[in-house]
Amino acid sequence: MTLQRIERVLGVCTALGLLIGLYIGLIYAPPDAVQGEVQRLMYLHVPLILVSYLAFFVVFVTSILYLGRRSRQYDAIAHSSAEIGTLFTALAIATGSIWGRPTWGAWWTWDARLTATAILLLIFLGYLMLRALMEDESRGAAFCAVLGIIGFLDIPIIHMSVVWWRTLHQPASLLKSGLWTVAPDMLTALLTNLAAFVLLYGYLLAKRLRLEGAREELFNLRMELLG
Repeated sequence: MTLQRIERVLGVCTALGLLIGLYIGLIYAPPDAVQGEVQRLMYLHVPLILVSYLAFFVVFVTSILYLGRRSRQYDAIAHSSAEIGTLFTALAIATGSIWGRPTWGAWWTWDARLTATAILLLIFLGYLMLRALMEDESRGAAFCAVLGIIGFLDIPIIHMSVVWWRTLHQPASLLKSGLWTVAPDMLTALLTNLAAFVLLYGYLLAKRLRLEGAREELFNLRMELLG
């Protein structure tokens, strides 16, 4: 099976996963007993932020590999994953803000978890800006690899912020003492959407890497013509 065929299959699976996830989250799962219908934003907000963590973990690993081996392939994966992670983080903040307005009475508050997540977004926006501004690609890749590693270290702070400080953001409530603490229908909706967003990440990463490969081919062709 060719890479393009795999990409198409992944795209179809992603589309089906998102449709099923939205149906389960918006229709099948019951509304929350306290928050009502607005709680359904959880089925977008939580998968978005968790998959952004996955994307930045890929950046972290491939950045370390790039610094050790100086392979453009690792750099391409890190760059592509950083773009997707930044997009997902921005969407997670947006959906969290919409959820927070009726729940907390404010679109934004300088809560520890929200602030740390905003810092994560700013770090990787800086990562992408550095990519765009550096004329020397190898130096830019090295600087961005270091920034990508540092940026990932913010994620444990985000995760533990609700434990270390008093915050408006609720603490971990899905899994306590090794046991699931949400209703089975809600858990099904959440895990289905999480799986769908993981597929979406994989599909976008495959697309982005194909574009990166085409850019690399164009660059090599230009060098041959100039040489």
